[in-house]
Amino acid sequence: MSTMIPHRVEDILDEPDARLLIERVQTLLDEEAKRRLDFYEWVTPSMKAEFINGGVVMHSPALRRHLNASINLSTLLHAFVHLHELGEVDVEKAMVSLTRNDYEPDICFWGTEKSRHFEEEQMQHPAPDLVVEVLSKSTEKNDRGVKFKDYAAHGVTEYWLVDPRRQTVEQHQLDTEFMAFEMVAKLTVKDSVTSLTVLGFTIPVRAIFDKKVNLETLGLLLTR
Repeated sequence: MSTMIPHRVEDILDEPDARLLIERVQTLLDEEAKRRLDFYEWVTPSMKAEFINGGVVMHSPALRRHLNASINLSTLLHAFVHLHELGEVDVEKAMVSLTRNDYEPDICFWGTEKSRHFEEEQMQHPAPDLVVEVLSKSTEKNDRGVKFKDYAAHGVTEYWLVDPRRQTVEQHQLDTEFMAFEMVAKLTVKDSVTSLTVLGFTIPVRAIFDKKVNLETLGLLLTR
């Protein structure tokens, strides 16, 4: 059997009732697809909600440290990307629709190749080139679990996990052979982080957590 077939698929094909299993899964996925359509009709711009593996996940208001990290980083990324006309950056409310799930990442970046197709009335977006998730107790399991796998499977090139409590950034890069993320670095406020996707974007990690350093960094980015 070809080694290109994922092990999970091989496991199913080894079962004598493989066809029955697949038919059952397809029935469940069809039912899930109907619930997903209902989700699109129900969700509103004021909600923070995601559709994950057949269920709706509602998000409660974020802690101040989470909001600060998200705003600080998105401000820097947004300014740099727009200054150099590299694509589009969105924060929290952009729905990313993959083959099965719909997410609203904390920060997304799409390069010009994808973003030039965006339309004003568009609600759903393709897989970004860079995704940043700011960790919290309620979201970390999904950020490190289903989203970690799903973003990689759909070709997200770079994934950052920002921990506002520990003030760290984990930088992950897509291994295109296995369509899985591998960690490039785990960085602290003593380090700088350089995006692998947004060319030329380098900032001190401290600028994500410290407002004064954030403003200083913004000034430097705008003069590059």
